[in-house]
Amino acid sequence: MKPQIWFLTGSQGLYGQDTLDQVADQSQQIQRTLAGGLEAELVWRPVLTSSSAIKQVMLEANADPSCLGVIAWMHTFSPAKMWITGLDALRKPLLHLHTQLNESLPWESIDMDFMNLNQAAHGDREFGFVQARLGVARKTVAGHASDPAVVARINQWARAAAGVLHLRNLKLARFGDNMRDVAVTEGDKVEAELRFGVSVNTYGVNDLVELVDATGEDEVDALVGQYADAYELAPELAKGGDRHDSLRYSARIEAGLRRFLTEGGFGAFTTNFEDLGGLRQLPGMAVQRLMADGYGFGGEGDWKTSALLATIKAMVPGGPTSFMEDYTYHFGPGEPKILGAHMLEVCPSIAVARPRAEIHPLGIGNREDPVRLVFDAAPGPAVVIGLTDMGDRFRMVANEIEVTAPDEPLPRLPVARAVWKPKPSLSTSAECWLTAGGPHHTVLSGAVDSATLRDFATMLETELLLIDSTTSTDAFADRIRWNAAYYRLSRSL
Repeated sequence: MKPQIWFLTGSQGLYGQDTLDQVADQSQQIQRTLAGGLEAELVWRPVLTSSSAIKQVMLEANADPSCLGVIAWMHTFSPAKMWITGLDALRKPLLHLHTQLNESLPWESIDMDFMNLNQAAHGDREFGFVQARLGVARKTVAGHASDPAVVARINQWARAAAGVLHLRNLKLARFGDNMRDVAVTEGDKVEAELRFGVSVNTYGVNDLVELVDATGEDEVDALVGQYADAYELAPELAKGGDRHDSLRYSARIEAGLRRFLTEGGFGAFTTNFEDLGGLRQLPGMAVQRLMADGYGFGGEGDWKTSALLATIKAMVPGGPTSFMEDYTYHFGPGEPKILGAHMLEVCPSIAVARPRAEIHPLGIGNREDPVRLVFDAAPGPAVVIGLTDMGDRFRMVANEIEVTAPDEPLPRLPVARAVWKPKPSLSTSAECWLTAGGPHHTVLSGAVDSATLRDFATMLETELLLIDSTTSTDAFADRIRWNAAYYRLSRSL
């Protein structure tokens, strides 16, 4: 089912039915103008002129699983008291579009009939007031509907809305608990379900092992064939190689994981190298391939990052987005950079070239050598974002970055990795991230931008701290202090 955005138009009957017919016609023209450039289907709804009709359409939007959110435009003067109960009932994201049909004023022919019909500059201010009075979380976009910048901003909002819809219905399976003695991967799962909608529950690793061990040889054969087609295989993993059985066991893990997640309706999961039960390998390539198919993942039981990854992948399906971890720094010579990776689990959606399946020892987990995909990340602009539980609220921390090629080859680093330059600089970025209490596990995405993340945070009414080219350490620290005061004062008793 293709996701939809509902296009709502406000008016009133003061000028008669002929005027309302014109309002409907012009509203549909605006809808058609926008629809051609939007990533979601824009569905026109009849012009709204009463409190009861407005409330009803908002309730219908809430109940429709294909509706990402609503765009509201006050074509003529729509008295905003009639919108109060509807806005109060709305549980889907809201975008207030401040536009009009005509791009230019018809200077020579303009008369009072034109003025009475074209009152968006009047009506949208009335609507803006009531949204502010009610404290409604929304995005406001002003400009002509034909302007590509307006369309781009609506698309950013729509991607965020798609993420929110996915998160609201997300089920996440934790195989075991989180890594012992680690603080940042802890969190309040009850509050997460209340705030975000995601349901997080734990399952025994051996529940998964049963499905892994029960995987048939034909299914393993099919997956191994897919591996040979999609990746370069290290000779020892190829058919006839002395480690081919390890590749086949990796395929068993993938098949078992897929079955568990599919049958349980899960869209995200975690693993923990300290709790592997009867698994012979720490899941590596299996996790990478599941992430590439849109599943969320967090290492060491990090369910918050897993949920965040699944959500951002839902914003731009198939886009370059991966589980990530800051590992080590290059302070110089040349431009300072961060080297990010993980033990095994980096999504191949960010790969610059065909990944290579390899097998190497792993000094943790106390299991057989695991199979993994090895590659470098594709260069380009991206963001890294992390989610933490601050005790009284959740906090998102994001950093705009530029992914680059490694300065030199990394022949002895047998994991997938990304190298990037954080904005505004490595030192400022790191100082701000640490000051914010940002996590070491993150989501790296070249598919969404910081504007989309801002819309996402607004929809969830959740704190977002952004580090970008304009950030300074002192100003960032001040913002954290101001935010602390705001969130404490805004909490209900």
